[in-house]
Amino acid sequence: MNPTRLDGGMVRRKKAKVERPVWGIPKGIVLLATPEGWRTSVLTTEGGMLCGRLDVPINTDPQDARAAAALMVTELARDFHNRDVEVSWDPPQKPWSWTAQVTLAADGEPPSPDAEG
Repeated sequence: MNPTRLDGGMVRRKKAKVERPVWGIPKGIVLLATPEGWRTSVLTTEGGMLCGRLDVPINTDPQDARAAAALMVTELARDFHNRDVEVSWDPPQKPWSWTAQVTLAADGEPPSPDAEG
């Protein structure tokens, strides 16, 4: 990178472009109920993790929160990887905490473009 000269002899270096990370294929979900709202962590087959707030009201029923988390993950897999996935929730081990396994849909092949709508 070549520095750029500014007034007064100062040198400014150009910033390198930072590429947005490519999200891996989801393999698991952790869903937590917190006083601030529902939180998720999505684990990927490549070893990554995507954490954030689930976009549902704080007082959402746990079953509805699990459905929203599963929908979010299936849409991420479809949008980023053109793959269909299935979400299977494990029996809860702790109150207000759920985990799910995410697997590729039965055929394991990307959906055909005609399959939508």
